[in-house]
Amino acid sequence: MEFSGEAVQGAMDLEQPARMVLEYPRAMVHLMEWNNPEFETAFIIGHGIGTLSAYLANRRLKVAELDAEVVEISRTFFGYEANDVIVGDGRELLEQEPSGMYDVIVVDAFTAAGTPAQFMSSSFFRLVKDRLRPNGLLLMNVFGRSGNDRQVNAIYATLSEHFDRTRLFALPTESGDEIQNRILAGSDSAIHYQARQMAGFVEQQPGEGHVIQNEDHWL
Repeated sequence: MEFSGEAVQGAMDLEQPARMVLEYPRAMVHLMEWNNPEFETAFIIGHGIGTLSAYLANRRLKVAELDAEVVEISRTFFGYEANDVIVGDGRELLEQEPSGMYDVIVVDAFTAAGTPAQFMSSSFFRLVKDRLRPNGLLLMNVFGRSGNDRQVNAIYATLSEHFDRTRLFALPTESGDEIQNRILAGSDSAIHYQARQMAGFVEQQPGEGHVIQNEDHWL
């Protein structure tokens, strides 16, 4: 499934439907399980075909998806069966949750233009931190130009204002002008990982970025 011509949001192996095809959900699952193997609760913004949601079916899970058509596609073409997806704005739905509710919050939301601005701002990360349990983990799936991407740098800088520990991982590309998949992680405790379990993602040092104060304009 694609929302734009340059980024794939979901894929399934028809011969092994339970296998996670894309690298980023495999890396995210490793980060979740390696840092807190016994975690119980997760809130996911962005359903896609339901890859992460299906894998986390044995946890207490809530999924927010803005587009009802995406949910229908996940059921019709990708076999998603659970009833844990709420159609609505992910930020508004997260605002309705109690403080300290979740061990993990995942932001995997996209439009054709990329990550919506409302999920990049200082006020959003303040909300996320409040809804996480102490030492909970935030994971973001984002795309940007390979190398020194200005938007990714700004998201990372903003994230760092609210969490004691932050890490940035990138899936290597062959050239310097390709769209690059990145995972940003934030927590108030150390974020550990095993490189061989990161599905090809490698840690990356971000460039200098500014803090995004305004939800409407990240620049």
